[in-house]
Amino acid sequence: MVRRIKAKLVLQLRSQGLSGRAIAAGQGMSRHSVQAVIDAAEEAGLGWDRAEGMSDGQVYEVLFPGRGVRESVFAQPDWGRVHRELARVGVTLRLLHQEYQDAAVRDRQPVMSYDRFCRLYADYAAVLGASSRVGHKAGRSVEVDWSGPTMELLDPTTGEVSKVYLFVACLPFSRFAFVHASLDMRQESWLRAHVAMFEFFGGTVPRIVPDNLKTGVISHPREGEVVLNDAYRELAGHYSAAVLPGRVRHPKDKPSVENTVAHVATWVIAGLRSETFTTLSGLQARIRERVDAYNTTPFQKREGSRRSVFASEERPLLGTLPAAPFEISQWVYGRKVGRNGHVVWSKNYYSVPFAHIGAKVDLRITQSMIEIYRGDERLASHLLLPSNTSNKYRTNDADLPEGRGWQPWDRTRIDAWAARVGPATKTVTDRVFESVQVDEQAHDPALAILRLTRRFSPARVEAACQLALRGPVRNIRYAHLRPILDTGQDKTGQSVETADEVGGYVRGSDYYAGGTR
Repeated sequence: MVRRIKAKLVLQLRSQGLSGRAIAAGQGMSRHSVQAVIDAAEEAGLGWDRAEGMSDGQVYEVLFPGRGVRESVFAQPDWGRVHRELARVGVTLRLLHQEYQDAAVRDRQPVMSYDRFCRLYADYAAVLGASSRVGHKAGRSVEVDWSGPTMELLDPTTGEVSKVYLFVACLPFSRFAFVHASLDMRQESWLRAHVAMFEFFGGTVPRIVPDNLKTGVISHPREGEVVLNDAYRELAGHYSAAVLPGRVRHPKDKPSVENTVAHVATWVIAGLRSETFTTLSGLQARIRERVDAYNTTPFQKREGSRRSVFASEERPLLGTLPAAPFEISQWVYGRKVGRNGHVVWSKNYYSVPFAHIGAKVDLRITQSMIEIYRGDERLASHLLLPSNTSNKYRTNDADLPEGRGWQPWDRTRIDAWAARVGPATKTVTDRVFESVQVDEQAHDPALAILRLTRRFSPARVEAACQLALRGPVRNIRYAHLRPILDTGQDKTGQSVETADEVGGYVRGSDYYAGGTR
């Protein structure tokens, strides 16, 4: 049958000087079919110089126009509807063929067999799934992904082998590649790999195209907005980029990095298969060498190499890197601000403006800083205290309310208060401080004496201190002054009798004689 003969091959062999008989014998073709191709080519004026740039189907159409084209006698299904229905749960081609057959029988039309039905649907699906070439612009996007194949590290002391995962990034325009080794695929490793990637490229791009891994994308619904991980969104914002993840189960949305992952398996993993690595830094150094060799290898269908195209055309179009690299952060949600205006993290305390006492706040912890947020508002920032400390306070003066009541008590404030009450009171508090080794030990005893002015007048407290100083007790405390004030001995100014030095002052004979009543 002439329709099945390879007309282009016949013309090629004919141009090489072979006869029709030799072509038929060498290719297992009919001599009549070969002669029909030769005659049709002479009649159409089609030589090999013209047919060389044409496909087999085009050559056959020129030589035998209209041959083999005929309409089917069978009822044709709606292949678009068949394709849509097949995507629904439980629907099969067998079921759709049965429905097609029932409809054709009702309309009294010829019905094609199940095998022909499947073959024609496969042809339709192949055309429907055809893809067009996408042109990439320089410096516009970067595609990132984890490599499926892994490498290994050997612990020389225990002999234990641990996996090493490879982060792969590719600039689609120049195909310039970057590979970073990591001990895990957790969020912190994912973010650190991005920071290293931008430093390696020496600039930023406005689009980052990742896969839908949970360390970067929380959800990617078929309809609706993509929900990104908070830390990944912050990283993209820091580098003035937007994250545009590929669709779920659509690797063609990021073909450049998928192709680079396959090349990495050959250039890096297979290229280093005979070497043993005991440190991650040593492995990373060898990976860089292999990736540099990969980037400098000349293209097969394009002038230059990945590195040369990147340096000459794409590198000048990259955005400027931020002044400081992105800091990896950890978020802690729903921490309550204590009554002392501080929030606890890692057994240490960090101040929050007093207006937010009792509120729930979120903490963003980096390597050196802790930031406190309430909703979208940042309330405070502190340098992070060392992890080996506990019960330490970081307090910003601006977080405290105005007024002396919020100032910390110290020797200066106590002395000033005592001086305002009177010289005897100042002498009593001075002796309290002299009786201790550390000033902080005297704060509470001295304040207890001064706070007697809240119940009794400052004049009475001063008179009680004067009266107490006449006695034999040198280290006067609250327990010595309160009985004097309660009994009114400070009003008479009379000396009192004491049971002993430790017991303090007691009521004297004048009190029991009714002199103070």
